[in-house]
Amino acid sequence: MPDMKKYVYIQTFGCQMNERDTETLAGMLEDLGYFQIDAQDNADMIILNTCCVRETAESKVFGLLGRLRKLKVANPNLIIGVCGCMPQQQDVAKKIRHSFPFVDLIFGTHNVHELPRMLQQIQETKEAVLEVWSTERGIAENIPVRRKDKLKAWVTIMYGCNNFCTYCIVPYVRGRERSRKPEDIIHELEDLARQGYKEVTLLGQNVNSYGKDLNINYYFADLLINIEKVEGLERIRFMTSHPRDFDQRLIDVIAASNKVCQHFHLPAQAGSNRVLKLMNRGYSREQYLKLIQDIRKAIPDSSITADIMVGFPGETEEDFEDTLDLVRQVRYDSAFTFIYNIRSGTPAAKMEQVPEEVKTARIQRLIELQNNISLENNIQDEGKILEVLVEGETKTNREKLAGRTRTNKLVVFEGPMELSGRLVSVKINKGRPNLLEGELVLVSANK
Repeated sequence: MPDMKKYVYIQTFGCQMNERDTETLAGMLEDLGYFQIDAQDNADMIILNTCCVRETAESKVFGLLGRLRKLKVANPNLIIGVCGCMPQQQDVAKKIRHSFPFVDLIFGTHNVHELPRMLQQIQETKEAVLEVWSTERGIAENIPVRRKDKLKAWVTIMYGCNNFCTYCIVPYVRGRERSRKPEDIIHELEDLARQGYKEVTLLGQNVNSYGKDLNINYYFADLLINIEKVEGLERIRFMTSHPRDFDQRLIDVIAASNKVCQHFHLPAQAGSNRVLKLMNRGYSREQYLKLIQDIRKAIPDSSITADIMVGFPGETEEDFEDTLDLVRQVRYDSAFTFIYNIRSGTPAAKMEQVPEEVKTARIQRLIELQNNISLENNIQDEGKILEVLVEGETKTNREKLAGRTRTNKLVVFEGPMELSGRLVSVKINKGRPNLLEGELVLVSANK
């Protein structure tokens, strides 16, 4: 008897917001009878969930579409869709339609929840659908979700961004800030807790702006206070924070919490006041350093990580030295370091560019500095007993388990697979640049 199941392959490019959108796409498609698979060749539907933060990501998508042409020729019934941030840009959806006429479905970030209706339209008309909403139209709730992880969950608390950093295209493709209602978020978290999820990460382009558009005098700190009361959840994380909007009340709420983890991802982007102003970041290096000081004063054992950009247009050697100095002062536990990449449609694309060889040399110096600091910080954890949420066996050694501390550090240790999903105490024996090695000490009674 032939296999009557339908299969979908979804490839995701970009950030956690894109990953979260993919979980939504998978949930809606599962309701329509599609099973998610990891191979393109056997799929009845292929969806590319795209990113446009860097032009290199766009190039990968266009290259992949060219290769998918052969699959479409071999299987004319194959449905190929492109969604996400790329089509949301001006004229890009039309470019995809013109260059790759075999693509059946093109939609953007604002109408992800309309996927079932658009697929039905394709089936009824046998014609391609190009539907990209130019602006956001509120927030759709109660959409099916197919989460990849059974222990940790991403929960979007707001959409869009109002900051307009000069290098960033996100506000143009994700729209303005829109906060979900607190009761909708709490309901989702309560449901996750009932399903056995132990950890949630609250998502937003700038979670610190949560609630400002609700006009009910309810903000991110208030949301954290209420989430603390959700029974069953063990850990609460959030990303990403904009340093400009991280206030003392939020610090105090986190310091008093038993569930909000002591990990703060605070993108600095640069250490030069001149460059920060060109970036339109809205804070100075002095204000950033004061924020770090305030966090560490209230939460001494906190972990600080960051995004740091190298080679922003006009960056001088002196500007770059300011960034290195900032890294030395903050002593990040880790940092996502990257070279500025021209993004068409942003103000920075029209500025004077730094030569590629200069960018490459600078980022190598930055990476070396940060790697040394990360190692030194991890060595300081040797001898400590840390709480670890066990995620499962390591990818390289099935006899060892891996998990994360409350400060989001990766810990590897020996133990049985039965500990997956449990909170355990691990004594750290060795600090390495990217992880901690330890031995099991105690298993929590809380399952």
